[in-house]
Amino acid sequence: MKRLIFLGPPGAGKGTQALILSDLYQIPHISTGDILRAAVKAETPLGIKARSYMDQGELVPDDLILDLIKERLRQSDTRGGWILDGFPRNVSQAAFLAELLQELHLAADCVLNLEVPDEVLVERLLSRKRKDDNETTIRRRLEVYHQDTVPVISFYSDCGILKAVNGNDSLEGVTTALKAIIDQA
Repeated sequence: MKRLIFLGPPGAGKGTQALILSDLYQIPHISTGDILRAAVKAETPLGIKARSYMDQGELVPDDLILDLIKERLRQSDTRGGWILDGFPRNVSQAAFLAELLQELHLAADCVLNLEVPDEVLVERLLSRKRKDDNETTIRRRLEVYHQDTVPVISFYSDCGILKAVNGNDSLEGVTTALKAIIDQA
C-alpha cells in the first residue's frame, strides 16, 4: 500500500511523475484540479458549488477543496493507496489532511518534495508556451508557492515523513529516485 503526497513548486514535474508512478504502482493519482473538473462535470453538489466560484474567476475556498478531497479519499479505488498531487497547498490544509487521514484510519507513508531552482522553473514553465505562462505570472506563482506552500514542507519535515528529491534531474532520473524512496517507505 502506497499513500503518497507530492509537493514541489509549479513546473517541478509533480503531475508528470505522479502519472508515471500511479501507473507503476496501480494507485490513483489525485489532483485537486482534476477533482474539481470532475465534480463540476458530474454536477455533484460540491461541483455545483465549485463552479459558482470558478465561473466568477475566483479561487475555490479551502473548505470546499477539503470536502472534495474527503469525498475522493473515501472512494473504493483509494483502498490500495493514492498519490496526492498539489495538495495540501498551505499549512491549514496539511493540518486538515492529517485529521482527515486519522478519521479514515489512514496515514501518509511518505511526503515527497521535488526541489528545483526557481530559474530552472521559470525556463521550464516558459517553454510550455501556455497562454497564462508569462514570466511575470510565473514569478508571481513562485512567490505564492514560497509564501504559502514552503511552510508545508516544514510541517511534514517536523512529522518525520518528508523526503527531498532533486527534481532538476532527467525525467528518468527523478522517477528512479522517487521509486527508491517509495519502495523503502
